[in-house]
Amino acid sequence: MKKQPFNLRRWQHILATGFGSGLAPVAPGTFGTVAALPLVFALTQLPLLWSGLLLVALAVLGVYVSEITSRDLGVEDHGGIVIDEVVGFGLTMWALPWEWPWLLAGFCLFRLLDIVKPWPVRFFDQHVTGGLGVMADDIVAGVLACCLLHGVSLAL
Repeated sequence: MKKQPFNLRRWQHILATGFGSGLAPVAPGTFGTVAALPLVFALTQLPLLWSGLLLVALAVLGVYVSEITSRDLGVEDHGGIVIDEVVGFGLTMWALPWEWPWLLAGFCLFRLLDIVKPWPVRFFDQHVTGGLGVMADDIVAGVLACCLLHGVSLAL
């Protein structure tokens, strides 16, 4: 498969790059997570059921655009594909307040889990391929971070 550059005239590439945030020359995943802030804010305005359903829909869409973009680029999991970070951070912040301490904790915890890849995140990173593989480890990291943060909120 021949490597191709991102084609920002294709809507799949635009979504896959987090509206271009994944094109940052350094730390594209971190920029992709920052790009998720408007989504997280929008989710806080919705009832929990609707925000959860929207996250599931975005995850499914993320699998599709990651698969298409990876195939077009000729690279299995290109660093510029950051829709997985967008969805992962959205999952991290699900049902948590839109307040800076929670946003900062969620951001740091999600990035840590995404970078270090502890079990079970590492399992999905190593054993799932294609568009689902691009998304799966970040989905697991987001759910794990969400559970940890909700555990903290219960302890407070």
